[in-house]
Amino acid sequence: MTESTDVSAKVDGEAIFRVLRGEILAGVHPPGTALREVVISERFGVSRTPVREALSRLQHERLLERAARGLQVPQIDPQEVIQIYDLRVMLEEEAAGQAASERRSADVIRLEALVERDKALSDPDDQTRINLNQEFHVALWAASHNPVLTDLLARLSTHLIHTPRSTLSVGNRWQESLDEHEALVCAVADRRAEDARRIARTHMETARALRLALLRTSAAG
Repeated sequence: MTESTDVSAKVDGEAIFRVLRGEILAGVHPPGTALREVVISERFGVSRTPVREALSRLQHERLLERAARGLQVPQIDPQEVIQIYDLRVMLEEEAAGQAASERRSADVIRLEALVERDKALSDPDDQTRINLNQEFHVALWAASHNPVLTDLLARLSTHLIHTPRSTLSVGNRWQESLDEHEALVCAVADRRAEDARRIARTHMETARALRLALLRTSAAG
C-alpha cells in the first residue's frame, strides 16, 4: 500500500518527500519522468523551499537522478541492475542463515502466515506479486535481527523498482518462488542455517538469471 497523497493537514518537506517517495516506489512516475520544483510547488500549494528539500532527499536515496531537464526518475541501467542482483544474492543468503540462527517464534509465525496467504491467491497481477514478494523478504530480513543487514537489503531493493516487469511473472516463476519461500521458512523454523543459505542463494540466482533474460529481450526489442 502506497503512502497517502493527502498532505493537506501540514505540508512541509517531510510530507512532500513521503508522498513523492511512495509514488515513485509504486511506479506512478515511470523512468525518465521529470519532477520539477515549480510543478510540485503548485501541486502542494507551497513555496519551492520544502520542495527543494524533498527532491534533494529523493536524489540522495537515488530515487531521482540529475539529467538535462533537471531531476528525473532514473532510467534503467542494465549493468547496475545486475550488480544489485549480485549483491542481493550474497546478502539474502546471509540474511537467511542469520534468520535460521536468530529467529524467534513470532518470526516463524509471521513467515508461515505470509506463505500461506500468498499460496491461497489465484493468479495475482504483476504489481501484487512484487508487493507480496517484497513483504515476505522484509519479514525474512527482520527474522535475522540484524538491523544493519536489513538496512542494506532495503536500500538495494529500492534500486530495482524501475525495472519494467517482475521476474515473478515469467512462466511459472510465481508458483516456483512460493515453493522456495515455503522451503526457506521450513529451514528457518528448524534452525537449519546451511539449508536456509542454500535455498536463499538458489532463489536469488534464479531471479538474477530471469532478469538477465528480460534485459536481453528488452535490448533486442
